[in-house]
Amino acid sequence: MTADNQAIGWIEAAHGPVVDVRCSYLPPLGQALDVVQGDGRYVLVASQHLQPTLLRAIALHAVSGLHRGMPVFDRGAPLHVPVDSQCLGRMLNIFGEPLDGLPPLPTQAFRNILSLPPPVSDILPPTQILETGIKVIDLLCPFVRGGKTGLFGGAGVGKTVLMMEFMHAVSAALQGVSVFAGVGERMREGHELWHEMQDAGVLPRSVLVFGQMDESPGVRFHVGYTALAYAEYLRDSLQAEVLFLMDNVFRFVQAGSEVSGLLGRMPATVGYQPTLLTEVASLEERIVSTQAGSITAVQAVYVPADDMSDPAVATVLGHLDGVVILSRQQAAKGIYPAVDPLRSISRMLDHRIVGERHYRVAQAVRQHLARYKELEDIIAMLGLAELSPEDRLVVERARRLQRYLTQPFHVVADHTGIAGVRVPLAQTIADCEGFLEGRFDGLAEADCYMRGAMTS
Repeated sequence: MTADNQAIGWIEAAHGPVVDVRCSYLPPLGQALDVVQGDGRYVLVASQHLQPTLLRAIALHAVSGLHRGMPVFDRGAPLHVPVDSQCLGRMLNIFGEPLDGLPPLPTQAFRNILSLPPPVSDILPPTQILETGIKVIDLLCPFVRGGKTGLFGGAGVGKTVLMMEFMHAVSAALQGVSVFAGVGERMREGHELWHEMQDAGVLPRSVLVFGQMDESPGVRFHVGYTALAYAEYLRDSLQAEVLFLMDNVFRFVQAGSEVSGLLGRMPATVGYQPTLLTEVASLEERIVSTQAGSITAVQAVYVPADDMSDPAVATVLGHLDGVVILSRQQAAKGIYPAVDPLRSISRMLDHRIVGERHYRVAQAVRQHLARYKELEDIIAMLGLAELSPEDRLVVERARRLQRYLTQPFHVVADHTGIAGVRVPLAQTIADCEGFLEGRFDGLAEADCYMRGAMTS
């Protein structure tokens, strides 16, 4: 990764993270360039060819200290990161350099962070669900193995805890590995996640890649690609089940919008970059299953002003196989995980994929919860006693189901004092059948809350 001794040009102008380089020849777009100053090194990425000898690049480091006339060196390759099985259990930055104070990764093999997806002929279509052991997810919006699921929710509703539980499920139950991409994460969030994953025992089977909020838009834009390069490496080399988690896709879009504006492109719909569709697709289309293994993605998505028709949200939605919406109303009732069972969907919830029994039970549970939601206002004004006997029975069973679909998690057992549980999907279906058929009508609602299977 050393720069050539011969400089290819010099800095002609610097406007924040945008650097214009006067060159003797034009390196290809996407090429990594180095500016060396003493012991420090700035990395630039070639982004535009302005003139036969003038290049515009985006800096991936803080640019304080850059000045006109500084020599620029060509790395001779696009931005790439060292890949090795020792990456598991590590916290890295966009360049694959350690953020955890441990030694650097071996540099025998590298992988470009920007690459094409596998050929269509090599991609396996998702045909299986990925059982997580989380009751409400597996029953009502099952994850697609080798597919992409979006996790929509605001602050404080449990996105990070849910993501960590997914990582725990994949590493402990499925012997898989996890890659976490922190896009524009606050330092506090990254620090807490690292310590919580250590305490939960998830870290040895995980890779954390962070591009923090205080870093340049070029870093925040590219860090998702770096994490994806590690996910692809683990899929291809370990033939393992890879869980790819990204928090937050909206910050990736925001960083792309900043870069686009810095490069002088005219904004498009609602001020977003004109390249929005292709940028999101370049990331999402690489999350695929091949003969070597599968990458299952869970992506947190911030929804601006709760508007699901926002162009960025709508673009991401077009790539997803499943949508899990976390509800503040659920969290306020103490229903954790705070999944909204009526708005969360998965294309795998089809009787031809999950089977007739699972599909029938899931639909019946959803109908009971929907009827309860319809009657909530009447119950609040007139009380439960004013309902017809049929509606009262549906409401009582729906309330028990709502509490049954809560679950204590392994990763927060130290905080809650309740041991985490993993419930097999077959057990969840059997229990829900019992609720629907009235076998648990004699139980108090509190007896259904925060437990695993009903037989335990």
